[in-house]
Amino acid sequence: MSSLAECSNLGHQHPAVIEAIRRQAEQLCFVTSAWGAEPRAALAQALLEKADFEGGRVFFTLAGADANENAVKFARQASGKPRGHIITRDRSYHGASYACMALSGDARTRDQVDPQALGVLHVPPPYAYQGAFGSHDATICGERAVVAISETIDRLGVDTIAAVLMEPNAGTNGIVAPDNYWPNLRQATRSRGVYLIADEVMSGFGRCGEWFAWQRYGDIGKPDLMTLAKGLTGAHLPLGAVVLSAEIAARLQHDMLYTGLTYCGHPLSCAAGLAALQAYENEDLIVRSRTLGARMFAELKTMQGRHAVIGDVRGGHGLFAVIELVADRVTREPLAPWPAMPAALNALVEAAMAEGVSFACRGNLILLAPPLVIDEHALADALAQLDRLLARFFPAPS
Repeated sequence: MSSLAECSNLGHQHPAVIEAIRRQAEQLCFVTSAWGAEPRAALAQALLEKADFEGGRVFFTLAGADANENAVKFARQASGKPRGHIITRDRSYHGASYACMALSGDARTRDQVDPQALGVLHVPPPYAYQGAFGSHDATICGERAVVAISETIDRLGVDTIAAVLMEPNAGTNGIVAPDNYWPNLRQATRSRGVYLIADEVMSGFGRCGEWFAWQRYGDIGKPDLMTLAKGLTGAHLPLGAVVLSAEIAARLQHDMLYTGLTYCGHPLSCAAGLAALQAYENEDLIVRSRTLGARMFAELKTMQGRHAVIGDVRGGHGLFAVIELVADRVTREPLAPWPAMPAALNALVEAAMAEGVSFACRGNLILLAPPLVIDEHALADALAQLDRLLARFFPAPS
């Protein structure tokens, strides 16, 4: 029920992807990124078309973390601010390298890295359920969260800010921003001439019901750069990417880029990525995620009415949803302080695993992100199992 690490969107061993890897291996296993490779070029073109980034460019990486690092590097270089600040959110996750630990607003690694030393500034997240910015109203919270970013840019000066890096929707932080947040953020950054980077590592490729989560808002939500990984190959092989707008691509066209690792844009991985994109399209999995995700979300909302421990259910734009558990639904008191996981939730996960279903949890959250190819009966059975286990481990007070 989590696609392993929210990455196996196509399940295990998708036959078309396996066949593409086999064919590519017989033709050419490896050539460095300085040389051309047919699957790399074809995949880049396909990504630009899916994102409607006409005139843009794609830089392939090994995974999501180095995609985010390179996106920051490109934004700083294109903006002419080599040491410009990057604004990100608390309760965010952008990878486990040192730079990405700084970019992430992750309490677990806060004592291991100094974000400010790496030019990273964190702002509060639009966490409406827990009353961020003094309001439980989603729209008000979304507006105030964007104002906080705008004020940070204005206070420090546009000349000191290179980019804002945010997750448009899904993330293991469990915070799904209000509907008005992303389009307002895009307007605020564009009006100030600050680049916006969309971290689509988890939310891309149908996870949130679109090819890329920002597309739910149409062209007004289009970022300047976006980062990809996970679903890019359906996790069959490691691959990440940075997709650059035409404007940024033009600014970097004649610059030396101090980037690239030996295996960036590996032909086998790019062949897998191209086959994965074709599978999403041929099997109509983006629409399927949207449809099944709506059903899953409706069932979870019904489940909320049966279990007092479920304080909030968020997401539902695709096959991604978050259940937040609370000790008291009225006060919204968490079962355990973030990011600790309640003992009863650990026990629930172990019991589910013993019955053959894996649930991903973090803190007080249950994160549901099943493969886009999941059988409808398997999805229904897993949700029914979760319903039973919630009753068992979080019984209603007598």
